[in-house]
Amino acid sequence: MKILDRLEEWIISLMLLAMTGLTFVQVVMRYVFNSGLTWAMELTTVFFAIMIFVGVSYGVRVGSHIGVDALVKLLPAGKRKFFGVLAVVLCLVYVGFVLVGSMEYVLKMRQVGIELEDMPIERWWVLAVMPLGMALTGFRFLQILYDLLSGRADSLRLADEAAEAMGLKAKEDTV
Repeated sequence: MKILDRLEEWIISLMLLAMTGLTFVQVVMRYVFNSGLTWAMELTTVFFAIMIFVGVSYGVRVGSHIGVDALVKLLPAGKRKFFGVLAVVLCLVYVGFVLVGSMEYVLKMRQVGIELEDMPIERWWVLAVMPLGMALTGFRFLQILYDLLSGRADSLRLADEAAEAMGLKAKEDTV
């Protein structure tokens, strides 16, 4: 799974780099040379979509999605585990709905054969990132479910903004 972990990170990094570079080139061309690339905005949007759909999976993997778990933290370990499993199952149901819906949409767009506005690429090629990203997100939730059921974790991996803020404040106070 380390290969998949690194692949996610590389895709997100490359998409951010490509978006930034393309936008920089577009700004320079527009304001210095009074011209531009007609397809730059659309390609930047494609890069952004790829980054977002891979980023959702990455966020699940590293536990950076915001979660309201103040009540769950007050529960004993056994109940925390139960509610964690319940939450993951509900997330998997949601991911399943989005996966099926996005797959139907991509297949319909493939049948229709519409191209992007500014580039000669069929739209379904770009839209395929939606079901792929959701499948990867579902895989990440299955990993969390396995950790919960096997006892390697007793609750969800969620971002704890309050703890992070307190940690940053403590660092500021010591400096």
